Amino acid sequence: MVTRKRQTSVNLPQGAMMRAMVQRGYGAASVLTLEQIPRPAPAPHQVLVQVRSAGLDRGAWHIMTGKPYLLRLVFGLRTPRQPVSGQELAGTVVDVGTGVRGFRIGDEVFGIGAGAFAEYAVAREDKLAHKPPGVSSESASIVPVSAVTALQALREMGRVKAGQSVLVIGASGGVGSYAVQLAKHFGAKTTGVCSTQKLDFVRSLGADQVVDYTTEDYSHAGRNYDLILDIGGNSSLHRLRGALRSKGTAVIIGGEGAGDWIGIGRQLRAVLMSPFISQNLRMFVAKERSADLELLGGLVEAGVITPQLGGTYPLDQTPQAMRRLEEGAVSGKLAVRV
Repeated sequence: MVTRKRQTSVNLPQGAMMRAMVQRGYGAASVLTLEQIPRPAPAPHQVLVQVRSAGLDRGAWHIMTGKPYLLRLVFGLRTPRQPVSGQELAGTVVDVGTGVRGFRIGDEVFGIGAGAFAEYAVAREDKLAHKPPGVSSESASIVPVSAVTALQALREMGRVKAGQSVLVIGASGGVGSYAVQLAKHFGAKTTGVCSTQKLDFVRSLGADQVVDYTTEDYSHAGRNYDLILDIGGNSSLHRLRGALRSKGTAVIIGGEGAGDWIGIGRQLRAVLMSPFISQNLRMFVAKERSADLELLGGLVEAGVITPQLGGTYPLDQTPQAMRRLEEGAVSGKLAVRV
């Protein structure tokens, strides 16, 4: 038997430059500029990915604006410590750091990296998965953050079961579009909340019922739910509890419109209230791990869930993509094509 030697390096020119969408400060989409910067090198347990496509998630918008301001304690007070934004990526491994065992040069991968809005980005081995061969780079790149968040919120925080009723607030967005599909996969009866123009889109995801928040208040619809995923908007805890069954669970994921300073005040109040009531109110932060990415990649390849690509933009038009995301006009997610 011939044993193939594992390749651990590639003939990349030293000191090479790359194109990247860089931000030197916080603000509107105009802070993003296309520049030539040095290509990164993988540290131990990291790989270098030649990016084919990068997903545009709401987290990238928060990092661009630096809001809520609490985030700057992590990402940099005056300027971002990581000047290249973007987390979700799909591409080809072109170099690996010491200690990497699961990937080799030439592997097609998708997952979460640092500085995905660029021609090359580094990613930790434990935040990557092999891209299924039948899935496009654009589709794979919009899976990692949003689908992992939806999966963990349903399965681990919400402990969803077949036959339960699930309400997804913000069902037309990145996380919401996966949450509706995954809830159906788990056997739940799903209701999606969205705007008028996105009702048909949410129905196409498999939602059993839809609620138009512009004309109907989900908390006054005469229905109660076993599980609520609050992804979009800033519903009061009173409204959430009014739509929740007495032993139900509400998982608060999104904090849009919750103010410029802290952004998670509502989540903190929910956690403090929860021990004193029969309902379970939980805040949620996703864990980035390759096992979930592998699972989701298999579900996408099998057609169980479908990434909802709302449009693609070339790298130099990333600011335009950010503006469209900010306007709330996107159904599903946008991808940046590198």
